[in-house]
This record gives sequence, structure tokens and C-alpha cells, in this order.
Amino acid sequence: MQVLVRDNNIEQALRVLKKKLQREGVFREMKARSAYEKPSEKRTREKSEAIRRARKLARKQAQREGLLPGPKKKAMASGRGRPPSHANVPTDKGEA
Repeated sequence: MQVLVRDNNIEQALRVLKKKLQREGVFREMKARSAYEKPSEKRTREKSEAIRRARKLARKQAQREGLLPGPKKKAMASGRGRPPSHANVPTDKGEA
């Protein structure tokens, strides 16, 4: 697997690499191989994953049909995590 490093930006290259590895399922595979999983535990895990997938599919279907509201959109604050410049600014206009 290759990742292009632009302008010596190692942090960005590491983020891209981590995302690629996660998409490929490398982290999940490492966790699965780190310790033995009993067949009964494997069946239980796979059943719960299937239930989770089915619920997610049903929720998305209900959202498409208008039975449920859509996913909540995150409010974008100006300036990466800082409050807007006009919020909570004390003024001296005779307010007491």
C-alpha cells in the first residue's frame, strides 16, 4: 500500500494511510488475530453484526420513505471549534 507525501506533510500522509488501512479492514483483522475467538463467541458476534446491519438498513429505508427524520446535520462553527466572534462578547452600553 502506498501513500503520497506532499510538501513533507507527514501528519496528512499518516491520516490517509490510517483511513486506507481502516477501509481495507486491517485493524479489524489484527484485533481478530490477536487472540483466539471461540466458535460460539464468533457466532454471537456475527449475529449481532447482522442485526446491526439490518437495523441500519431499515432506518435508512424509513428515512428515504419519510417515516423518520433524516440524520442530524452538524452545525459548523466559524474557525474550527471556536465560538463565533459575536457570541458572548461583553458590551459597555449601559447594561447592568
